Order: sequence, then C-alpha cells, then structure tokens
Amino acid sequence: MNCGGSDEASCEDVLAEVWLFLDNECDQQRRAAVQEHLDGCGSCLEHFGIEEHIKALLHRKCSGEHAPTELKERLRSSIREAVLSKAEVTVEQGPDGTSVEVRTKRTSIE
Repeated sequence: MNCGGSDEASCEDVLAEVWLFLDNECDQQRRAAVQEHLDGCGSCLEHFGIEEHIKALLHRKCSGEHAPTELKERLRSSIREAVLSKAEVTVEQGPDGTSVEVRTKRTSIE
C-alpha cells in the first residue's frame, strides 16, 4: 500500500511504526518522516487516529489502579501456603541468629 506521495515513508512503514510513534520510541528523524506521511495521507491518518484512541482507552482503563492491600495480603498468604505445603521447612535458632532450611518434598508417582 502506498498513498502515492513522494515522501520516503510508505503506508506499510508508517502503519508498522504507529505504536512506536505514539509512544515516542522512534528517533527524531524517523518521527519527522512518519509525521510528514500522516499529514499527507488520509488513510494512514485515519488508522493512526484509531490507534491513538485505542491507546488512550487502554491508558484510562488500565493505569493508575492498584490492588487493594487486603487482596495483596491474601495473595501473599496463598502463595506462602502453597510453597510451604510442597516443602519441608526447618527453622533453627542459635547464637548466630535464625536459620531457615527449605527442602522440596519428594512425592512418588504411581
């Protein structure tokens, strides 16, 4: 696909790089070439607009939220229980402090 313009960036190149462009992850020279192409190609500009809206929607819906503290603690507890149920744990206290040894339990497969 090519819009027929004389610029260096083809439609395929621009559409392949639209996410890099949106995230400011391409160098200034490439960014300028993509911007020039978008300015002159309605088809790519329309596609770019859709991608831009998708990115904004994802940002609104998926960022800034953190799991509640209670959920984090329940997950840590569940993980701890799962690990300990599959291991032999030995805790010893001595003059040099506390030592913990964790060994995986051997299970027989029938």
